[in-house]
Amino acid sequence: MTGIARSDISRRRLFQLVGLGAAGAAGVPALASCSKADPKDDGKSGGGGEFRGAYPYNQPPTGHFNRGGGPDGLAPVAMYLLGGPYSDLIHMPGAYWQWDAKQWTYYLAESSEFAADLSTFTVKLRAGLKWSDGKALTSKDYLTTMYVQWIQNSPSWASIEKIEAPDDQTFVVHLKSPAAIIDRYILKSSVIDTGTYGEWADKAMALVEQGKATDSPEAVALNKEFNAFRPKTIIASGPFMVDEKLITTSKLTLVKNKHGFRAAEVKFDKVVLFNGETPDVAPLVESKDVDYATHGFTPAQEKSFQNQGYRIMRPPNYSGPALFINHDKVKAFSDKRARQALAHLIKRADVGAVALGDSGKAVEFMAGFSDIQVPDWISAEDQSKLNKYENDLAKAADLLTQAGWKKSGDSWQTPEGKTAEFVISYPSDFADWSAAGDNVAEQLTEFGIKVTPKGQKFESYNPEIDKGNFELAIHAWGASQHPHPHFSFSADLFIHNIPIARNAGGRGMGFELKVKTEDVGELDLEAVVNDAGRGLNEEEQKTNVTKAALAFNELLPIIPLFERYGNNPVLEGVRVKQFPSDGDPLMKNAPYGDNAIVMGLLAGSISPA
Repeated sequence: MTGIARSDISRRRLFQLVGLGAAGAAGVPALASCSKADPKDDGKSGGGGEFRGAYPYNQPPTGHFNRGGGPDGLAPVAMYLLGGPYSDLIHMPGAYWQWDAKQWTYYLAESSEFAADLSTFTVKLRAGLKWSDGKALTSKDYLTTMYVQWIQNSPSWASIEKIEAPDDQTFVVHLKSPAAIIDRYILKSSVIDTGTYGEWADKAMALVEQGKATDSPEAVALNKEFNAFRPKTIIASGPFMVDEKLITTSKLTLVKNKHGFRAAEVKFDKVVLFNGETPDVAPLVESKDVDYATHGFTPAQEKSFQNQGYRIMRPPNYSGPALFINHDKVKAFSDKRARQALAHLIKRADVGAVALGDSGKAVEFMAGFSDIQVPDWISAEDQSKLNKYENDLAKAADLLTQAGWKKSGDSWQTPEGKTAEFVISYPSDFADWSAAGDNVAEQLTEFGIKVTPKGQKFESYNPEIDKGNFELAIHAWGASQHPHPHFSFSADLFIHNIPIARNAGGRGMGFELKVKTEDVGELDLEAVVNDAGRGLNEEEQKTNVTKAALAFNELLPIIPLFERYGNNPVLEGVRVKQFPSDGDPLMKNAPYGDNAIVMGLLAGSISPA
């Protein structure tokens, strides 16, 4: 289950995985500026009006219409037109998860259940579903979706023995190793149509029936062919569909799909998405051309939006930025005590405040997954064992000394006898990470460890991190696509480390996962994290989650800085009557996992002004 991301994954898709802020789709050029909406077009004209959001997309012909099967944790085919939560309005999933209530809201699916012996997981589809071309949407389309996921090497297939559709409304997954996360993979899959993708599913099914693995030469060749597939149009199941004539450099307009699921309940006739990143979108928010945006805006921008009449939503992202160390290259931090010293000396609350104001909350438990979730998975007794690494410069100095460091005047020397000087890398085109990196550099330098900031464009950032071309870096901890801690630990320990960075020809941060700890003894962290997501016995899962958390807390392979909460501006009373209140239970949903605004649009509770 470590194969949850590609090394070339876009930042925006990354934040669907880990839940961070100002994002960007790989390959989307930064726009010189996003033109304002036509002042004559107030978004209210005709029918139910339009909902205006902002999200980066890939304009054709560079962008294309091959969605792929993509469940949570599996990116769409590179350069697909549109990722993120708005994509679910085109290709509907089976269900969304309510993070607070801990239950499913069913969409294309009507129900789901595990067999008593856990040998199968069955999804019942609603009757009467249709695609935008008028054809029936049936369980055969679920088969198609899952076989296409096999082509894309989806981690869901690690638990799947076979799949079948005994009738038009029933889809059955036979499990070879039940996993607590398999229902998420199945129900959150964006169902795709057999008319477009059936021939690819047939090829995959043939290889599966021959016993071929996803890394077999035949499967690798099929994957390459599929990634080059370019459908001429997008067949939609959701309430909106793509009109190719309404895709411009700056704006993508989704139009109503009369055959789509919940089309009658959705009160808007159009969804308009403005293209671009924070610098492109912020002026559009200022001019009140955008109703809702999930970008990572600066505290100054946030204040300006409030002055313009916007309300700021702050849903938890269950993730945030962390300080990464290249364990292969920077041997000065090989001793865990040196890393623990960094955790004590960095004022995490200051980093969060500088980067995101009220939306950057210092990590307390340092457990490797969200503080919000820790009480659900770790007992009070074991929570007491977690070192909270409160700011203590004397403690930091003592730990460095124990690790072989020495103070010489105002500077620290490493155990190798060299003056402690390092470079911290971060993507310069993202305001939140840039501010975090600069603040960490300032704090460490003031303490006597000279750190020089180095910004670079995100397009080249991930490959460089995965190849190990850095000393210190700002990158992501935690995960937003599923409340199960397995995904957070995967983001912490796998994505930009040895298990997955090898896809880019490197070792990433180079932290070996077979470790020795004082609290839990010798561990294979990769096995423990994977075991935490296996089976359906929650007590066994909690045991493995606790082991992973205690080991992470002691060893600090990365140092979480703060937990990111959304600073999402919403405009009420202009085009949209009202957004969910701050106290709405759905506001506990991760915006990049089960977006509450998308749920509100589908329910009709978010309506035109």
